[in-house]
Amino acid sequence: MTRVTDIFDFLNEKAPVDTKMEFDNVGLLVGRRDAAVHRVLTALDITGGVIAEAAELGAELIVSHHPLFFSLRSVTDGTGEGEHVLALAENHIAAICMHTNLDAAAGGVNDALMAVLGGAVTGVLEPDTGIGRVGCLDRETPFGDFLRFTKDALGANGLRYHDAGRPVKMLAVCGGSGGSDIGLAAAAGCDTLVTADVKYNQFLEAVRLGVNLIDGDHFCTENVVVPVLKGWLDAAFPEVEVLVSRTHGQSAQFLS
Repeated sequence: MTRVTDIFDFLNEKAPVDTKMEFDNVGLLVGRRDAAVHRVLTALDITGGVIAEAAELGAELIVSHHPLFFSLRSVTDGTGEGEHVLALAENHIAAICMHTNLDAAAGGVNDALMAVLGGAVTGVLEPDTGIGRVGCLDRETPFGDFLRFTKDALGANGLRYHDAGRPVKMLAVCGGSGGSDIGLAAAAGCDTLVTADVKYNQFLEAVRLGVNLIDGDHFCTENVVVPVLKGWLDAAFPEVEVLVSRTHGQSAQFLS
């Protein structure tokens, strides 16, 4: 019988919780360690919709990237976080969340993002945290072509970008909020950074540094890890059915 603790222990080997950033909250956040698991739902976030989906599917465990909560002080239906915890407990669903430790992990968020974009990893973008990756494409690609490819590869509704007038060959990636890494990307010799949640001043810095900058949406640049989680769990626990959430997707819309 596979238990919640078995799955947590396995994921802790793949993405050790002690490699998380200081602010973060990861690990088994809800549930009984010895509860049996026959079905797992994987998702980027544990939203109300994802919880309802898990309950309908009969999943005993949700494995997500983003934490269910960071500094929860009470569990009531007066807050979204409390409502989610109550819904999980009432439906006997455990929650394991792997966040910045999964960003840094080998094969995790940033390796998955580089792979989806067709690059081969050559280094780490943020050496102090192990987050972000530097890599290269197998051939130089016009920026316009790479932009269209990126939109399709990420399944994004749209992209925000700065075109520095350079083709893409040396690529930096940081899943999620990595606009502050534009200087690191330039210092690493990269012509392009793909990330998300880019601020106005970070686009201006990209202009100054002459680096292509693509904001591919937070969900889209990190959701690439969800199929990876499924693959890991499928291989390690063949007796458990592992599913990917069909209800959670990119929330931002773009007017064309």
